[in-house]
Amino acid sequence: MDWPGQLVIGRARPAGSRGVGAVTIIVGEENILASHAHSHGIPPAPQPLPGIQNIIAIGSGKGGVGKTTVAVNLAVALSKLGHKVGLLDGDIYGPNVPLMLGALDAQPQALEGNRIQPVEQYGIKMISVGLLNPGDKPVIWRGPMLHSIIRQFLQQVVWGELDYLIIDLPPGTGDVAISLIQTVPVTGAVVVSTPSDVALQDARKAIEMFKQLKVDILGMVENMSHFTCPHCHHEIDIFSKEGGSRTAKQYDLPLLAQIELDPELRRAGDAGQPLALAGENAPHARALYDMARAIVAKAKEVGNNESVIQIK
Repeated sequence: MDWPGQLVIGRARPAGSRGVGAVTIIVGEENILASHAHSHGIPPAPQPLPGIQNIIAIGSGKGGVGKTTVAVNLAVALSKLGHKVGLLDGDIYGPNVPLMLGALDAQPQALEGNRIQPVEQYGIKMISVGLLNPGDKPVIWRGPMLHSIIRQFLQQVVWGELDYLIIDLPPGTGDVAISLIQTVPVTGAVVVSTPSDVALQDARKAIEMFKQLKVDILGMVENMSHFTCPHCHHEIDIFSKEGGSRTAKQYDLPLLAQIELDPELRRAGDAGQPLALAGENAPHARALYDMARAIVAKAKEVGNNESVIQIK
């Protein structure tokens, strides 16, 4: 069985490899053995990425709650607020970041030394499997392969100087999150959920996962908190009400934002022009910028006092 080992930059595609464009994913037995050794032995200590001040993981424990929408708009809002931002699409099986950033046709560039120049869109540096495996082709990989690609996206991409590297995690509590924590020191995590009991059940699992991995949790974001009827302006609680607030209080976490279920937010993402691009004074964008400022504040707290928001 073929397994990916490293991303090869600026050379002809060797036999036994697969990939698209300038970036090729090599498969080879020695690479899977190395990944297997890391997963079954004592993993190396996480190594800081030079030039990156904060690494923020966005998780949910469940798909369909708007986690990627939150991650993309957070990155855009942080950039609009004057920060240098990168966005790593860690959702290997469902890489939607290129679509939401309007970068479906972009290609990361090859550099010397097997390094990768990330795509830049709206002032944000971005890398995604969706750029290497475009279209509707599925990625059918197992655990060690996921560990390998995440490690390479972190260590071989030339991120440069960043204030924030936002990492959009896949749903669930599995390999990608573990690989991330084993590879680099994460400043903190943000857990996204809708107010519904079903979504919150999985959000609590994500909270417990970050707790077990000893990652500070910056807070929760309640997405799709309500819908405002455009005709009568009455608020409709489609996915229940205040569930995120109750769960945040249960774990003694801040509720970073309550983001409305907004057709404009969806349309902007589908069009590749995130709503946060319009600025914080645009209709419906205020909550996105409030969220970004709250995350900046919590990240600073973690930097000043590593134990300030550890879950008890």
